[in-house]
Amino acid sequence: MKNPNNNNEALELPNQADLDVSTLSALPIVTEDFEEQVPAKFDPLQKYLQEISRYPVLSREEEEAIAKAYYETKDPRLAYKLVISNLRLVVKIALEFQKFWAHNFLDLIQEGNVGLLQAVKKFDPYKGVKFSYYASFWIKAYILKYIMDNWKLVKMGTTQAQRKLFYKLRKEKEKLTSLGFEPTPAEIAKRLGVKEKEVEEMEQRMFSQDLSLEAPVSYDSEDTLANFLKDTKPTPEESFAREEILNKFRHLLKEFSQNLTGKDYVIFHERLMGDPPKTLNELSQKLGISKERVRQIEEKIIKKLKKFIEERLPDAYYYPLALPYKD
Repeated sequence: MKNPNNNNEALELPNQADLDVSTLSALPIVTEDFEEQVPAKFDPLQKYLQEISRYPVLSREEEEAIAKAYYETKDPRLAYKLVISNLRLVVKIALEFQKFWAHNFLDLIQEGNVGLLQAVKKFDPYKGVKFSYYASFWIKAYILKYIMDNWKLVKMGTTQAQRKLFYKLRKEKEKLTSLGFEPTPAEIAKRLGVKEKEVEEMEQRMFSQDLSLEAPVSYDSEDTLANFLKDTKPTPEESFAREEILNKFRHLLKEFSQNLTGKDYVIFHERLMGDPPKTLNELSQKLGISKERVRQIEEKIIKKLKKFIEERLPDAYYYPLALPYKD
């Protein structure tokens, strides 16, 4: 690991012919042995934030110039500049998903970085959209997919022992801290009469839930995540562009639904566009068909919808929005 205090020291740049997921190894990502390298006063997230704070956010003009140069040359060094200048954006977006994720917050950042790499590969700078704005869609898509793929890890423990641990852990840590030392998981486990592993898991869950924009970037810094991430806020022009895109999709959805009848119409409006969406079981009972048949009709509708949108909005692929196409 490079020394985060040396601002003149650059991470090793990738030398692949094209950028791919393996480029992640060159980014300041927490590895399996990372925690062993972190001093006691640091936590892994603070260490990571210090690493990426070395890289300034590019101006609109710089970002556009580098993006166009990469689009024309496919030089991985140019792609790398786009990636490292948007690592803060990944952290900001990951924060939006933390309430759905009760495990290691750095896992979300890692997946978001994979989405960022995909955005670099697919970005067309001649479309008139800012790269960081476009990348946000891919970052969100990868984080969301990771959460859904690992949904069993998201749910909080419901056993009596886990509930007891959850409610007592913070009070116990505050008590030990007031005595003048930072409690270790082993010390807390001994006091609560539970396994050390349970303490470690619950600490991670609580940490992920409590993380906020007011959290300090590092233990000896007054700078907060809000200040650290302030440069990633979309401009009014970008917000307007996003609303224009959504309006196009809303209009197409309305036009598409006018051609649906019977079961297709019900499943489209009550499941694909429902808020909240009806379950397969609910629609199965309402329509008098099996849950598998509901799923088959749903898949058929989605395929028809994608074809419908692509025919009327050829650039739809450029905006990786997921169903349902609404706020």
